[in-house]
Amino acid sequence: MPTTPDGRPIPPPHADERTMLESWLDFHRATLALKCAGLDDSQVRLASVEPSAMTLLGLVQHMAEVERNWFQRVLSCRDVPKLYEEGGSFALSPGRGLDEALAVWQAEVAQSRELAAACSLDDSGKLSEHDAQMVGDDSISLRWIFLHMIEEYARHNGHADLIRERVDGVTGS
Repeated sequence: MPTTPDGRPIPPPHADERTMLESWLDFHRATLALKCAGLDDSQVRLASVEPSAMTLLGLVQHMAEVERNWFQRVLSCRDVPKLYEEGGSFALSPGRGLDEALAVWQAEVAQSRELAAACSLDDSGKLSEHDAQMVGDDSISLRWIFLHMIEEYARHNGHADLIRERVDGVTGS
C-alpha cells in the first residue's frame, strides 16, 4: 500500500466499499498518531486555547474510548468497563503519559479491527437505550459504525491540527 511522505497509508483510489471504509479509517487513525509524534509529555498536555481544556493526550484517550464503545460495546454487545472512569476520557491523570495512552489506544484499535473483520458491513450491533432514541432504532450496522468512526476521527484530527500548531507550530497532515 502506498503511503504519504509522512508514512500514513493512502486509501486506494479504486476499491470495494469495505476496503474503502477500512482504509479511510486507518488513514485517520494514522493521522492522530502523527499529530502526537515527537512530542514530550508536557507538550501533549498543552490545551489549544482557553476555555477549552482539550489536549492531544486527551484526544488519544477519547479515541480509545470511542473505539471501545462502537466495536466492543455496540457491534459485539460486550459489557466492558470504561477505560477512563474518573473525569471522563478527556481528563488527564498526572501518572498517565502519552506512551501509556497510545498503547491503550493501539490495543483498542487492534481489537476493533479483529471484531470488525468477523462481521459483514450489514451485520448490526445493539445500541444503548439512549443512543437508540437518538438514532430511531435499537441497532446499527457495521457500515454505519465505520462511517461514524471516520467522521469522529476527521473531526478530532481537525482539533489535533490546531492543538499541534499551538504546541510547536507544526501544521499540515
